[in-house]
Amino acid sequence: MKLELRGITKRFPGVVANDRIDLVIEPGKVHGLLGENGAGKSTLMNILYGLYGADEGQILIDDQPVELRDPGDAIAAGIGMVHQHFMLVPVFTVAENILLGAEPLDRFRRFDRNEARRLVTELIERYDLPLDPDALVEDLPVGLQQRVEILKALYRDAKLLILDEPTAVLTPQQADGLFASIRGFTEQGRSVVFISHKLREHRAIADSVSILRRGKNVGTLDPRTTDEQEMANLMVGRPVSLVIDRPQPTVGEVVLDVRGLTVTDPTGVRVVDGLDLQVRRGEILAIAGVEGNGQTPLVRALTGLQGITSGSVSVEGRDVTELTRKEILRGGVGHIPEDRGAEGLVADFTVAENLVLNLWDAVPFAKGRSIQFAEVQAHAERVVEAYDVRTPGTTTPAGSLSGGNQQKLVVAREIDREIDLLVASQPTRGVDVGSIEYIHEQLVVKRDAGTAVLIVSSELDEVLALGDRVAVMFRGKLVGPFPSPVSKEAVGLMMAGVDPAEALQRGDT
Repeated sequence: MKLELRGITKRFPGVVANDRIDLVIEPGKVHGLLGENGAGKSTLMNILYGLYGADEGQILIDDQPVELRDPGDAIAAGIGMVHQHFMLVPVFTVAENILLGAEPLDRFRRFDRNEARRLVTELIERYDLPLDPDALVEDLPVGLQQRVEILKALYRDAKLLILDEPTAVLTPQQADGLFASIRGFTEQGRSVVFISHKLREHRAIADSVSILRRGKNVGTLDPRTTDEQEMANLMVGRPVSLVIDRPQPTVGEVVLDVRGLTVTDPTGVRVVDGLDLQVRRGEILAIAGVEGNGQTPLVRALTGLQGITSGSVSVEGRDVTELTRKEILRGGVGHIPEDRGAEGLVADFTVAENLVLNLWDAVPFAKGRSIQFAEVQAHAERVVEAYDVRTPGTTTPAGSLSGGNQQKLVVAREIDREIDLLVASQPTRGVDVGSIEYIHEQLVVKRDAGTAVLIVSSELDEVLALGDRVAVMFRGKLVGPFPSPVSKEAVGLMMAGVDPAEALQRGDT
């Protein structure tokens, strides 16, 4: 299916999200869409999927004009979309989610479970996306949930598949599996629109890449003949540094001291297993690992979001093992959570309110039981300007900001105050290259100011670029840490469970 967009324009109050965009997506090709947060990528795809109506412009399928008034029209036209935030029913099975709204019925007009299982099994085998049709979606890791979303679209015979930030919550290994599936789709003549902030992914999978900046299409490139630096510069509109300027650290005393930390899940399985860890003032310790090896419960335990089964945690020599989250954060710990939407901010609160979530009842933002709104406002205006949080105003709801600016808001709140320890989990997940550059700079600035920084990231490049020491989590245990530099190959082998000595040796050869 050939799809063409001509002069697509979409306006919202105070902003032109899409400004006369032209785009052609050829059959059997992967067309990348690249741009900063807020550049108009998702708006454009929501128009294509019938979620928004364009104010101006025309959509053509196989050279014929079409009107897509809602997702039903888009699906009928052969367009499927896998959203960045999955649209699944957690308590339904894989088969029930895939067939939802188009279920097979028996002769009594009841849901035919046997036929549903047969249809879904056939679909799974046809596209080589292994899944258990009877598994509950809420029990699946995020990489498998994404397969469910893709199969939903394919069941409805999507000939053009829109993937909106499909690797934002995937490990490198899961992303490789997704790319193999994408190649399988295009070999059948299907088209894919691939939206991602990650430059190397466009070079790996896309046949062409269109770059959006401030709502305009500023160019369509061949990623195989365009280097990442050129793509980044065009996307941001200025030269972007893809290399982190990180001077040698000045390391001080131990700030975070973890001894024999054990965390168990509700079934009694040890997800963090007797872990020892130290982070010193003025250094960044970066932890890598395949999703599900204990990184998330480790961070949640250190920041008071999850109970500890055994072991101890101290910050600056003070035992915080039994303290509440509020006590931990007030005691000099900053936390950038991996899920900014669920744990980092309150979407309905204003930018100003989110910037004092940890301190709203403390001086100078409160006096007795009264919030000092003038102080909150002045603080917000200073922080927004200092940390380049792009927002129409400090009274704007945080949920209306682009993903990258939401992340910058969380980062700004946590690092603007005096802290001894910063725990940053997936600090640049789902943000564009310009915001990544900025966040990395701020993390290094905080380190150089004498803060101990612990980073957990699924991005190997990020771990290796930022870490003064690098460790790996595997099955709840910590491998390392090792002084930087460590080869990417060695870290990847340790993530797969290879003995550290062997991994380091193989990584150096």
